[in-house]
Amino acid sequence: MFVMTRFAPKAAQIAVLGFALLTAGAALAEGEALDPAMQETLNVQMTSQGYEVRKMQMEDGMIEVYAVKDGATYEMYYGADLALIKSCTDGVCTDASGDEVSGEAAESN
Repeated sequence: MFVMTRFAPKAAQIAVLGFALLTAGAALAEGEALDPAMQETLNVQMTSQGYEVRKMQMEDGMIEVYAVKDGATYEMYYGADLALIKSCTDGVCTDASGDEVSGEAAESN
């Protein structure tokens, strides 16, 4: 593994950083394991909003979260930037703006 030091040329440091940023999204898309730091950040974010997180995993390049809030069960999907993509409960899925969208939960009920 390449370790950046203060002696490494700036161009090499920039190249390694650029490669890491480009491959981060690809790793999510390929179904790699969820980064523990991302998982913890999302868990804290959701807990502060009143959700009880039950399960978190990668699916189809998104972070899939199963959570409970006020007795309702939610299946939520987040992007690599931890922004909500869609939320499903009671067979209905909505996007981040609240508009109804198709989704696995809606199709399976």
